[in-house]
Amino acid sequence: MKDRDAGADAPGVGGSGDSAALGGASAARGGGRHNGAPADLSATGQAGPAAHNGKPRKRRKRRRGRKVYVRDGQAGLQPPQPEKVSQPPKGPQADASRQPSIRQERERTGQARQSPNGNGARRASDDLPIFAALDLGTNNCRLLVAIPTRYGQFRVIDAFSRIVRLGEGLTASGRLADAAMDRAVEALKVCGDKLRSRNVRRARLIATEACRSAENGAEFLERVEREAGLKLEIIDRQTEARLAVSGCGSLVERETQGVVLFDIGGGSSEIALIDLSRGRRSQRLANHIVSWTSLPVGVVSLAERFGGRVVTPDSFAAMVDDVAERLSSFEGRDRLDHVLESPGFHLLGTSGTVTTLAGVHLDLPRYDRRRVDGLWMDRDSVDRMIEKLLGWDFQRRVANPCIGADRADLVLAGCAILEAIRAVWPSQRLRVADRGLREGILSELMADAGVWRHTRRDGARR
Repeated sequence: MKDRDAGADAPGVGGSGDSAALGGASAARGGGRHNGAPADLSATGQAGPAAHNGKPRKRRKRRRGRKVYVRDGQAGLQPPQPEKVSQPPKGPQADASRQPSIRQERERTGQARQSPNGNGARRASDDLPIFAALDLGTNNCRLLVAIPTRYGQFRVIDAFSRIVRLGEGLTASGRLADAAMDRAVEALKVCGDKLRSRNVRRARLIATEACRSAENGAEFLERVEREAGLKLEIIDRQTEARLAVSGCGSLVERETQGVVLFDIGGGSSEIALIDLSRGRRSQRLANHIVSWTSLPVGVVSLAERFGGRVVTPDSFAAMVDDVAERLSSFEGRDRLDHVLESPGFHLLGTSGTVTTLAGVHLDLPRYDRRRVDGLWMDRDSVDRMIEKLLGWDFQRRVANPCIGADRADLVLAGCAILEAIRAVWPSQRLRVADRGLREGILSELMADAGVWRHTRRDGARR
């Protein structure tokens, strides 16, 4: 199954996150092609135009403002290696790889917007280091490969996302199920091939709540290393909260005084309180976190306990109460009370729940990340969308193009978590972020590597 992966190609990702990172980076292993990968490689690993009628077809490209005509296979570009990059995987995952999902479309359409000043048009060459971030969560397996562009930003050159439901049944058994592990390993093999096909300078490969809480989580990661060739690190909840903040820095505007940022995941939900009302604002948004918590509940675990296919008003209220009780024990929840009534305070949500609500709110015929990422929703609009989803049965949720079969049994559990959050921190505005942990990882890796050190904020070299 493919996921409509939140934030695969965030344009203008800003802010590199807190430098006090917990845990190290895991470099991708293996050989594969060097930085000179074909410049016409798409985010889904498809190769560019082929020869036509036995004769190389001319194609036009732009380079630094000039029109240049070249023949395919010339200009020093090596032909793609279909075994590793351009061919979809064979076997059980073949259908999911060949048919474009909602998520693949999101990743395909957003890439050109990464660098407004034109730097995004530069090709992945030897002078542009490649960085990678992989996030194995309770519900999704996601990968981003990117190169730095203007100050604090990057351009995605490859991406992958698949719903694997690694945490399926974890709430009841305390262990990762065999079928769930098999799905995750197959997805990670695809990620491994993508990483080994490029000369990645630095990568960080993380696992979150499912592997943190499962009895056999460490054993599973040993299997991943053997079969997929990837060494993942299990990050703690504080690191997860910080990375979520780091990935959303450019969506917090200068006049903002306070933000409650939340990431509703499959097995846990991270919440960070960010105070920007005092002192000078740091370039790293994570430096302004004054309080945070991680609730051991997410859309998968909540739906498994209360039911996700058939949700009544009573069962929905029970889910909200369950999350509210957990929030009541969060001692730092009042750290933004002094700005709650200010017009400079708002909520910022980064998860499939809020992006789904935004897509339904916009009545999109197909999910469009460009219209969702950064969207503002007022309180009444959020209320109407949750009420609308509660009135839909499972099949109608499946039929909605912004929900689909993969999320139809999870979206109302996410709405229940959102409602509990809104009750504690009432706000007139919610900003939607289609980005998250991977963007935070990439920002931190690039900042620590100093790739933006000689670039001004306007994108020019010093």
